[in-house]
Amino acid sequence: MLKAAISGYYGFKNFGDEAILSVLVKHLKDMDVDITVFSSDPSYTASVYKVNSINRFDIKNVINTIKNIDILISGGGSLLQDVTSLKSIIYYSFIIALGILFNKKVLIFAQGIGPVNNKFARFIVKNLLKSCAFVSVRDEKSFKLLESWGIDAKLVCDPIYSLDISKSALGGAVGVQLREFKTVNYNLLYKIAMLIANKFNDRKIEIFSLQESQDLALCKKFDSLLHSLNPDIKTEIVTDDIISRISGLEYLIGMRFHAILVALKAGVKTCAINYDIKVEKLAADANIPIISMDAGENMENIYFQLKNLNRDDLLRFANSKTFDWADFDLFFGFSK
Repeated sequence: MLKAAISGYYGFKNFGDEAILSVLVKHLKDMDVDITVFSSDPSYTASVYKVNSINRFDIKNVINTIKNIDILISGGGSLLQDVTSLKSIIYYSFIIALGILFNKKVLIFAQGIGPVNNKFARFIVKNLLKSCAFVSVRDEKSFKLLESWGIDAKLVCDPIYSLDISKSALGGAVGVQLREFKTVNYNLLYKIAMLIANKFNDRKIEIFSLQESQDLALCKKFDSLLHSLNPDIKTEIVTDDIISRISGLEYLIGMRFHAILVALKAGVKTCAINYDIKVEKLAADANIPIISMDAGENMENIYFQLKNLNRDDLLRFANSKTFDWADFDLFFGFSK
């Protein structure tokens, strides 16, 4: 039995990263791989995914684990970037370096690479990736960056396209999914709240927090703003069972990439909030409306576009994307 360790932003209960982990773990279990996940909350990770899990900051245990595995998988997500913090890229680079040092097969799994602004960090990341056995990235920008560094990488779609999402009966609810971000501002929140208060005042409004440490306070703020505009509007802040709750919506106005992606896979009429280039690209590819962070768009037009989306078109788009496991499986000799 092959032994693999997975390193990523796991245990922090971030919906997107946890969803990626669920896809990866399921695939590895299908291949009968023994799995250990480095997590900030090992008991949570072990319980949810039925895998071995150790504290990602227990360096002695991390080192011993890497010594005794065959494969180290780094990803998915955007791990190798220094926009969030320099500490983050140092940590993930250190884990990759340990894998290389102990002569393990190191796989970079469907990551978004960069930006890497610090020159020393860029030097380290570039040379580490050149020593990895297999590198896959989830977007064109990362692919071109690695190409400019002379690194051979495989371009894949986001692993969440592999999620099997059952199509729920439409409940008529409207979802709003927000995350704390530096460009979030009152005008944006007010315009979205006004759109909902004017056009969806007869619907239940479900406000989604996909990572409580980052999203919950903003969701509560938006909930208060909605009630200030319409005291009778029915709202609920949703923190659990995210996939099934999103898939049961009729409409979603969403900010996080993976919330939008799940909605599209369920055929939910969706409007994106453009806080990041990956969201902008997804909205363009899926041909759905998008609201900029300054909310300069005509909201009547946004509503018209949203209301007139075709559910079958959304499902057709989502189903046209398939995560390619072939090279991943072939590289490690996996066969079903």
